[in-house]
Amino acid sequence: MGGVGMHWGGRLMSDLTVHPWRRHGRDRLYVNLPDGTAVAWADRVTKVVTIKVQKYRDEALALLRRHLGDGITVDPVSVHDQIPARRPTPPAPIRRVERPASLPPLSPSEDLARNRPGAGLLGMFAGRGPSTAQRLRMKLLRQSSEWDTWYIGLEGERRVGRELERLASSGWRVLHGVEKSNGGDIDHLLVGPGGVFTINTKTHRGASVWVGDSMAKVNGGKPHPYAAASKAEANYVRGVLGRYCDFAVPVEPVLVFVGVASLDRSATQYAVRIYREREVASLGPLAGKLTVDQVERVYAVARHRRVWLKA
Repeated sequence: MGGVGMHWGGRLMSDLTVHPWRRHGRDRLYVNLPDGTAVAWADRVTKVVTIKVQKYRDEALALLRRHLGDGITVDPVSVHDQIPARRPTPPAPIRRVERPASLPPLSPSEDLARNRPGAGLLGMFAGRGPSTAQRLRMKLLRQSSEWDTWYIGLEGERRVGRELERLASSGWRVLHGVEKSNGGDIDHLLVGPGGVFTINTKTHRGASVWVGDSMAKVNGGKPHPYAAASKAEANYVRGVLGRYCDFAVPVEPVLVFVGVASLDRSATQYAVRIYREREVASLGPLAGKLTVDQVERVYAVARHRRVWLKA
């Protein structure tokens, strides 16, 4: 239902948004932070409001009154915090390193800054995929191939990569196709004033996607551990970068869905940021986590291919 730009008590309100939620016979309005964190919700039938994060109580109530009128009441249990609000899962403890490890020399062939979006998939296609002539022949004959899903994934990574590259003017650095020592790669790594973000791209054309605390479902099918894998990826990155920096490196996981028809973010989803491809631009204004010098240090570490392969 859109963001909020109104004033409350002489100050600008937080950028809260209101979202309808209907399921299992329930009809609610959720008040969320920009990252999807629910701070309050109201039952549309009873007009009873449950406050999840007391800090935003007054702002959430003001917003809900705009949608439900003045007849709303507040659940007294939530007001007195008898049931504590669910908090974001804290990141794993970051070990501060007095003497960070030294970086190896950086040669052009080891510089991940040269990677294009989808670098990991492009490398796989070059080694094992069909030739250009074979792909053209299959396209002309309208033949499907076991590689079709991979090519759809490549297009998704390219689309997200283009969105991330636009954040450069706001002081952000981005890397693509960061190989991991334990196999696979990190689709995109974003480094900037708002911290470090590991970005996992999932392309599901025209699908309806639901994302919960650790699992996701596509068109109501079997659960996929997308969120759990993203959390593990962020922990991996935090450990690698921490060995080469003398300051705590804040790393958050991000899941970006490309080409979906609808995206339902669970109201209990806190640990992973969930976006469509065009929504990743909301990372641009984030700040206060890394100084300019720290951004450059983290980026200098992250662009070393050998650093990741030694982890």
